[in-house]
Amino acid sequence: MKNNSNLPSSFRDPSGFLFWRDGTLFRHINKSYREDYRMLMDSGFYARLIKKNILIPHTEIDDHTIKPEIIPFISYPYEWCFSQLKEAALTTLAIQKEALATGMILKDASAFNIQFLHGKPVFIDTLSFERYREGEPWMGYRQFCQHFLAPLALMAYRDVRLNTLSRIFLDGVPLDLATRLLPWTSMLHPALLIHLHLHAKSHGYVISKPLEGRRMSAMNRATLLRLTEHLEAAIMRLAWKPKGTEWANYYEETNYSDQAMREKADFVARCLDKIAPKTVWDFGANTGFFSRLASGKNIMTISFDNDPAAVEKNYQEVRKNNEACLLPLIIDLMNPSPALGWGNQERMTFLQRGPCDTALALALIHHLAISNNLPFESIAEFFASVCTSLIIEFVPKEDSNTRRLLVARKDIFFGYTRSAFEEAFEKYFTVKEIASLGDSQRLLYCMVKR
Repeated sequence: MKNNSNLPSSFRDPSGFLFWRDGTLFRHINKSYREDYRMLMDSGFYARLIKKNILIPHTEIDDHTIKPEIIPFISYPYEWCFSQLKEAALTTLAIQKEALATGMILKDASAFNIQFLHGKPVFIDTLSFERYREGEPWMGYRQFCQHFLAPLALMAYRDVRLNTLSRIFLDGVPLDLATRLLPWTSMLHPALLIHLHLHAKSHGYVISKPLEGRRMSAMNRATLLRLTEHLEAAIMRLAWKPKGTEWANYYEETNYSDQAMREKADFVARCLDKIAPKTVWDFGANTGFFSRLASGKNIMTISFDNDPAAVEKNYQEVRKNNEACLLPLIIDLMNPSPALGWGNQERMTFLQRGPCDTALALALIHHLAISNNLPFESIAEFFASVCTSLIIEFVPKEDSNTRRLLVARKDIFFGYTRSAFEEAFEKYFTVKEIASLGDSQRLLYCMVKR
């Protein structure tokens, strides 16, 4: 969308809007917000957040236009693993505490105000701060509970896959729904009892009253700070350990020999050096072993997998090693993130965020073709739409992992052959190199789009 147009995702903001001009992203500041913006800048608040790397930096163009730093890949909360959502929540609360100390406050607490940059969560809505007025409540409180606390509690207490509710409820998981889904034991957690269970009941009571009978409780700054710290402690207590999924321990249980793994890694690294891409998308990345062959070369790499446990392990490794060029995300290729929001324009599809320079599709083709009945022609067409070069692995039917997929189903895949695979992909790509993988019968291909 890098043409001369406004971003649909920012149309709701009364303080300003994002727009593209000649391939550069700008943010317009409406006249009604400029006093708050000047307080943000002149108070030193902006500088402190930038120093802590928790706010997106920008350049001032004039008194009503700024140019923010570009996020290499936009992601959404329903694509994040547990730890990503948890760190996004804690970043939001850290900013709220800094704001209160400065005499400002966050107007809202949307998870969509967070992106990941250099391996860490960063707040991107520069116009989300306003002057704090003594006695006013935090208008973002309920939104924070719906966008962060409720989905994190559901992931920790019920099932980590419930984060996908954020894809259905873009304004946050309704608290009445969250409390019905949570086990009764969650009420033994004092913060969840207060901020979810009792919060849901009180909201139901308030909206049942006539408009003239409704009012928000007054809160001074010290009370707001205690509320923020209480939410922070609640988030910190929530935990989830990545386990119990089919593919989280794939590399420990793979049918490759050590020699075959080294050959595969050498092939991928050699092809990346020849292609010299600026961006890599790794499909079926698991915990990111091969993604790191790219990100270790300072190539911006997006590491996709549909297994929440694998993505969680991948992200924990990112944080442990301060990896700035790797972003793990949960994406199901058979049902990727669609266009969402008003007019299907507020949140981009998975494909709208591409294309990338190079795609990796390692140990993936048999899952697409056999587990999901996709013809080679359709798979080849997909990869041609998302990348200009491709490093892909062909896993033959004789492979033990392919046979594993056929255990519980009839083998109807008579066209699943090397020749059929090559014929389909050569319609879109030119094969530059082929390598056999040890004694596994697997083949590695390096291709460039025609």
